[in-house]
This record gives sequence, structure tokens and C-alpha cells, in this order.
Amino acid sequence: MIDAADVRRIALSLPETVEKVAWDMPTFRVAGKMFITIPDDETSFAVRCPIHERQELIAAEPAKFWVPPHEAGSHWVRVRLAELEDMDELRDILVDSWKQAAPPRLVDAFPGRSETE
Repeated sequence: MIDAADVRRIALSLPETVEKVAWDMPTFRVAGKMFITIPDDETSFAVRCPIHERQELIAAEPAKFWVPPHEAGSHWVRVRLAELEDMDELRDILVDSWKQAAPPRLVDAFPGRSETE
């Protein structure tokens, strides 16, 4: 089963990512911008997500994606760890959030980047 340790391991493998505790929980940042948080119950994590895409994710997979009321106006979505299909899906979600926070020089140099991105 995928757990918070997997989130941490993948997050820290992304270029120039650092872990910093904020609000009594681990957060992960690139170039000073937060792109992942792991709430204290460690059953989910939060990632950056444009609001218009977030609504589509929640509508398509409400058991996996959700937003607590206090984050309704933010550009974040929560992901339930138990609902993830596999490690590839976890990595894809984390990389997508990292790309939203990372400076262009890092995104452009990221391995596996396609020309259509």
C-alpha cells in the first residue's frame, strides 16, 4: 500500500526539492514555493491544482480527490493515498504539482519532458 513515506521519497527525488515543517506538518518546496503537504493523519496529501482542473478531478474520482472547506478557494486538491492505483500514478501527481511550482529552468531540464508540454 502507498503511504506518506512514498510521497516523501518521491517528492525529495525531484530537483531542488526541500522538506520544511509548516503548520506542524511536512511540506515540500521548490524555489521557495510549496507544492505538497502531508496532513498529520498521513492518509492523504495535498498538491497544487488549478481550480478548473480540480473540479473535473473531483467529479471524475470523488473517492480519490477532495477539498476541505477551508481550502475551497485555493489552488490545492487533496488526494487519498488508499485510492491511488499505483506508484506511477503517485509520481505523476507529484511531478505535476512540482512543475506548477518549479522555475522554468528546472521544468525545461526535467527528464522525460515532452515537446508538447
